[in-house]
Amino acid sequence: MAARLGLAAALVAGAVLAGPSGVAQADSPYERGPDPTTAILEASRGPFATASQSVSSLSVTGFGGGVIYYPTSTSEGTFGAIAISPGYTAAWSSISWLGPRIASHGFVVIGIETNTRLDQPDSRGRQLLAALDYLTERSSVRSRIDSSRLAVAGHSMGGGGSLEAASARPSLQAAVPLAPWNLDKSWSELRVPTLIIGGESDSVAPVASHSVPFYTSIPASAEKAYLELNGASHFFPQTVNTPTARQMVAWLKRFVDDDTRYEQFLCPGPSGSQIEEYRNTCPSA
Repeated sequence: MAARLGLAAALVAGAVLAGPSGVAQADSPYERGPDPTTAILEASRGPFATASQSVSSLSVTGFGGGVIYYPTSTSEGTFGAIAISPGYTAAWSSISWLGPRIASHGFVVIGIETNTRLDQPDSRGRQLLAALDYLTERSSVRSRIDSSRLAVAGHSMGGGGSLEAASARPSLQAAVPLAPWNLDKSWSELRVPTLIIGGESDSVAPVASHSVPFYTSIPASAEKAYLELNGASHFFPQTVNTPTARQMVAWLKRFVDDDTRYEQFLCPGPSGSQIEEYRNTCPSA
């Protein structure tokens, strides 16, 4: 937040509008990739080529291994990183489409396997943080990562875990719970910019008793958004879902990369037949 306030002050002073040559400079030093468009966000892949590598559970502590996805180019500098957890009884493969999709927009992604398929949100939160620590401290791609720009996400029990992780580590830059489940309904302590995506027809973690109370309890000062997908069940993240990917990438770009070019996709936000509801505090409000 301090960095954003400092940037705003510099803009008011006209200090970062142009470089020595008079050529306009990026508003954020972490901007990666071309100017965003709806077509870019809705494509099956973003502008960065990616590669992946498996992480054995035998080589890590605190989580069950998984898969890392990362941009192959290093010409634009380091990238932010995000750890993502699957849901209750599920493996990473259930939501693995998110890995290359997000990485192709300029992020390092680790999709984790959990210690057991029955882990509860508090355990999954700790595992997400352990995965981020592994990424930044021990992984073979650690030199590609800016360890000050990290985020978490997850589906169902993993979504509840992402709230736990954000609560435990307020230095995170973003959290994206997907159809989150958690017995704790109040997150007034959260300070991490959080996008919650729920399904209107979710019967496992109904939005009225999960996503909506979670969203409502997060203070507006943290920056928050709530996207509800029209007619979507609890399992919407388990198949390719363009509205989810589009909003998730835009949120990560805006808050992990501090890339204000993506604010246009957050305010006023998505609309159309696939969207049941969208709420947002709006970063500029």
